[in-house]
Amino acid sequence: MAAETLEQLVSLCKRRGFIFPGSEIYGGMQGTFDYGPLGVELKNNLKRLWWKHNVYERDDMEGIETALLTNRFVLRYSGHEKGFVDPLIDNRTTKKRYRFDHLLRDQTTEIRTAIATNFGTAPTDDYEMLATILLEDPAKAEVALKAAKVLDPADGKPGDWTQPRTFNLMFKTQVGPVADDESFAYLRPETAQGMFVNFKNVLDSTNRKLPFGIAQQGKSFRNEITPRNFLFRVREFEQMEIEYFVMPGEDERIHDEWIQNHMDWWVDQVGLDRAKLKLHEHPKEKLSHYSKRTVDILYQFPTLGFDELEGIANRTDWDLGSHSRDQANLPLSDNTREKAMKNEHSTEKLTYFDHVSNKHIVPFVVEPAAGVDRGVLAALSEAYDEELLENGETRTVLRLKPALSPIKVAVLPLAKNKPEIVEKAKSIKKMLQSGGDMRTVYDDSAAIGKLYRRQDEAGTPLCVTVDYDTLGQGRDGDTSLLDTVTVRDRDTMAQERVAVSELAAYVRERLR
Repeated sequence: MAAETLEQLVSLCKRRGFIFPGSEIYGGMQGTFDYGPLGVELKNNLKRLWWKHNVYERDDMEGIETALLTNRFVLRYSGHEKGFVDPLIDNRTTKKRYRFDHLLRDQTTEIRTAIATNFGTAPTDDYEMLATILLEDPAKAEVALKAAKVLDPADGKPGDWTQPRTFNLMFKTQVGPVADDESFAYLRPETAQGMFVNFKNVLDSTNRKLPFGIAQQGKSFRNEITPRNFLFRVREFEQMEIEYFVMPGEDERIHDEWIQNHMDWWVDQVGLDRAKLKLHEHPKEKLSHYSKRTVDILYQFPTLGFDELEGIANRTDWDLGSHSRDQANLPLSDNTREKAMKNEHSTEKLTYFDHVSNKHIVPFVVEPAAGVDRGVLAALSEAYDEELLENGETRTVLRLKPALSPIKVAVLPLAKNKPEIVEKAKSIKKMLQSGGDMRTVYDDSAAIGKLYRRQDEAGTPLCVTVDYDTLGQGRDGDTSLLDTVTVRDRDTMAQERVAVSELAAYVRERLR
């Protein structure tokens, strides 16, 4: 039986050392999590799979790593200072704070209709649109919310609501010893802008021709109003993003190709069930200011249902155009020319010289952007299984793809009080891990059956048991199994006897 709730995953992650609450011994810090011994391995394995697929296996991609601290002008001209906001509202009675659109989403249709009626607008069940309309007149919205008796999810009672307002999600920090209006920067809210402002650096240093991409993995920070749902919405998270630069006119075809490519990757490489994935096309009226088209890959998470795993956007020439100087003399699209802020600080024109037309152009950009933490959550959700055994016991097992498994092999001694068995087991563990391509552990902290169950929960594909037969000390003096071990498969629990001399090759074949 697969995971039905997030609580099952949270319990497993804490118990087995995948993920811990941040700053837990001091009461925690909402929206932050720490990756434990198994969690950091799983997370790094997911990132390696992504990098291998998108960088190493392609001939048109370069990697980069940009700074977390970001010059304020980068985020001014990208539109983040003005537009990177969420709507916020408070209940004076319960002292609870909510994202305004999420509060409206959680109301009944009847209450949303009453809000619209009291505000003097047409009723709509589109909570995001209703939030946008109400924010046009916050004082009037406050009256409408109270008249409609909007309920607080915390206690289910009508709240005493403040005026709704917008809140910028970026973390602002002081740079240098003097705090003034000029000495601040932002922690980046996304990895994308670092790639855009380095477009010319990468282009000049690599001699790339269009189309080509820049890939990056790294931390981003968003001051979420209400972090929730475990790893799904947090304040500090990691992204895997690509900015893929193309000739204008080729963007729509290439956008479709990336959507299919990454849909297949989540299934074939990460192991997600295709039936639990679907595409969501953003309505044109709700597209971001930079987007020509955005398609999300949704995964069916436990408790949450279908929600975003990765977004793939056609950003046109918005970003390179916005970060360029002398915009009036650049061949920009109508949307960028009309809406982008006049750039008075950039020192570069972020253009590409096309030798065919003998002209400078501003490339369009297709952006696949996925959250590492959401990817980890999806992988755990898909792999989690509670299996009822013939003896009536329930076995919890993580059926992770071997490439994702934190531990590839566990070496277990049948008797920890037998020095020869312990020594042999440790030497096998060292031999398997010496190649550097498989995390191998030695464990003698419990009886063999319990050790198997622990490794099942950790998602370890193979367990190697060293016993008396390995030493040539079988029953009645049987030496036929000398220098062999038992290899147990996680998924089937089937066991096979394998010679130690052939073990490394045997294991690597089954971890492919």
